[in-house]
Amino acid sequence: MQISIKTHLLYSAEQPCDLLLQIEAVTDAEQDCTGTEFAIQPEVGSRIVQGEEQVGQRRWIHVERSFECLYRTCVLVDRQALELGTLHATPLPLIPGDVTKFLMPSRYCNPSDFITFSQRRFGVEPGGEVVLAMSEWIKRNFIYDNGASDSSTNAIDSFTKRRGVCRDYAHVLISMARAVGIPARFVSAYAPDVVPQDFHAVAEVYLGGQWHLVDPTGMAQVSEIVRIGIGRDAADVSFMTSYGRMELIKQSIQVSRLG
Repeated sequence: MQISIKTHLLYSAEQPCDLLLQIEAVTDAEQDCTGTEFAIQPEVGSRIVQGEEQVGQRRWIHVERSFECLYRTCVLVDRQALELGTLHATPLPLIPGDVTKFLMPSRYCNPSDFITFSQRRFGVEPGGEVVLAMSEWIKRNFIYDNGASDSSTNAIDSFTKRRGVCRDYAHVLISMARAVGIPARFVSAYAPDVVPQDFHAVAEVYLGGQWHLVDPTGMAQVSEIVRIGIGRDAADVSFMTSYGRMELIKQSIQVSRLG
């Protein structure tokens, strides 16, 4: 599937500051980016650094008073969507060392808050069927609400309110999965059919020795998700982290299928 992406950001700064930008689609075995344009106004240099887990890239950019960015690309997504329910969880002692950290608590996702609920509701035998049940439960029981959360909202806050945005849905699923011994991580992404159209957030779970995408909002298909970056939770893959106060003037995200 070919996915067209057009991102336009316009911000002002109260005073000169540095920001870390992560909005560019990953190029890997599943995603091939072509016709890419990346422009910043005023024209300033940027320093590219690798994203978390060496997935994707970030840019350090110095901002004086205003920051405008235009990013365009076409991404060919070639991803096989496996039947998640058929996959088994990797026994805990066999989980690779670099995956183990995705069982642990992180800034927004504390699995200990969900142990009792997850085990009682979904059982203690982890696997793909459990992840699907968790994702479906979140989709059915949560209300998508843009005003329900902010940068301080964590998974248990969202679970208690039963509402939030894609970021919050992903945090709850990640926490539930970790609570039953399934490594899970946060994925920043683009996807068509996201309403309202914006940067999207989904989860990845480690089953059968591999990572697999899951969208608890139900808005995105695995075969159409364009990954930007991954991390323990949203703190690791914010599209923009500014070291100084930035004010939003305009932000536009357009994601569409090309065939």
